[in-house]
Amino acid sequence: MPATITILEDRPRPASLDGAAKRLLIDGEWVDAASGKTFETIDPTTEEVLASAAAGDAEDIDRAVAAARRAFEQPSWRGMSPHDRTRLLLACAEQVEEKAEEMALLDALDNGTPHVQMQVMMERAAEVFRYYAGWPTKIFGATSPSAGTMFNYTVREPVGVCGGIIPWNNPVLMATWKIAGALACGNTVVLKPAEQTPLSAGVLGQALMDAGVPAGAVNIVTGFGETAGAALAAHRDVDKIAFTGSTETGRRILEASTGNLKRVTLELGGKSPNVIFPDADLDAAAEAAARGFCRLSGQVCAAATRVFVHESIADEFVEALAAQAAGYTPGDPFDPASKIGPLVSAEQFDRVTSYLDAGHGEGAEAKTGGGAFEGRGFFVAPTVFDAVSNEMKIAREEIFGPVGSVIRFGDEQEAVRLANDTSYGLAAAVWTRDLATAHRVSKALQAGTVWVNTVGPQDPILPFGGYKQSGLGREHGAEAVEMYTETKTVMVQL
Repeated sequence: MPATITILEDRPRPASLDGAAKRLLIDGEWVDAASGKTFETIDPTTEEVLASAAAGDAEDIDRAVAAARRAFEQPSWRGMSPHDRTRLLLACAEQVEEKAEEMALLDALDNGTPHVQMQVMMERAAEVFRYYAGWPTKIFGATSPSAGTMFNYTVREPVGVCGGIIPWNNPVLMATWKIAGALACGNTVVLKPAEQTPLSAGVLGQALMDAGVPAGAVNIVTGFGETAGAALAAHRDVDKIAFTGSTETGRRILEASTGNLKRVTLELGGKSPNVIFPDADLDAAAEAAARGFCRLSGQVCAAATRVFVHESIADEFVEALAAQAAGYTPGDPFDPASKIGPLVSAEQFDRVTSYLDAGHGEGAEAKTGGGAFEGRGFFVAPTVFDAVSNEMKIAREEIFGPVGSVIRFGDEQEAVRLANDTSYGLAAAVWTRDLATAHRVSKALQAGTVWVNTVGPQDPILPFGGYKQSGLGREHGAEAVEMYTETKTVMVQL
């Protein structure tokens, strides 16, 4: 593989790099951090400073939570008709679309994902708002059977102030996951973006204000996890935390929630199995398997990184998979030829390359890739390891890079046993032409989402979340509405 990646000389610089991205959104105003401190965000392609962002901390979280509480208690917000709330969310979707290109440019610069892929993510972000726009008119209570002297019923009411803490791999889309459902149910939000990718949150915040979201209903505090994030997770006036990120951080957030027993939704790590049976369409399976661990440079919680292949087709499939993975050409996010960009940070680069070293050290065989690029940027080559056992470090631990491990199996029972032999359970995939096999294996796999003859699609209509240490609760679908509402029982003596 080439020693270095070619970095384009003429790279975009959106005007917002010098604007609201540097400030906090609190109570409808762009303000500096209380401390006056800022921090630098680094372009992972060039390793140069992109911009500075406000370094919010506990004092700023206090201000944001207070603003969210005031907005939540306003009659104009609590009493907003469901039809008006629907119109507001539809306006949010329109504003996201209007500012989509600016946010796509910022995210491509900030986390290194190819620009064309970030453009698709902006389309999906607008879809999330449109999906939740249908919910305000459909959050029903129920009447209950009761004696003739009683009238009993239930209503669903908003939880209150909701904290959202998001990762760096897909900043705008992940922010909409935390904001749209909360607003649809009548809650207010304090959002803490990842410190690695703070820039697009400012444009998103302005989009929501331009759509008519009232002051204080959505607040955005950039800063570090150990300061702003920890303060939000532990805050006693926050009623719910929704977090997407690592399992280790999820544990700390769950511990912090005990102060006021706030609700917690956690979408955490994964080590998703992708099971290839002999009767599968091997060309389609190889293409999807490579996409399953290479898209977004493998920085996806549901990445299908453990590829279980029946021993009768393993040699043929590994060759096809390696060819597909090698086609994921790393490069500058603004080069149309680039299929993947750099990893998000030096820290992530060191993490992924340490796993590449571990794979080699444990005796796995790199069929393609297996190393990093020299020169500027946090680039690693898409890698397919063969001769992997399910006990190896690269098969047990979440790498969060473009690394797939091929593990061979003899029969269906062994495939299921190996696939479930993990502390995670976020997603899984099955490839077969046999309908009975597809349903039987899907039922047996311990995962929140199972894809059959595909890898990776998501739809806000459908709930998303994990078994075991992949999380608590669900995002999207009717299940998410339940997470953002409380059920109140009313008993009336007639």
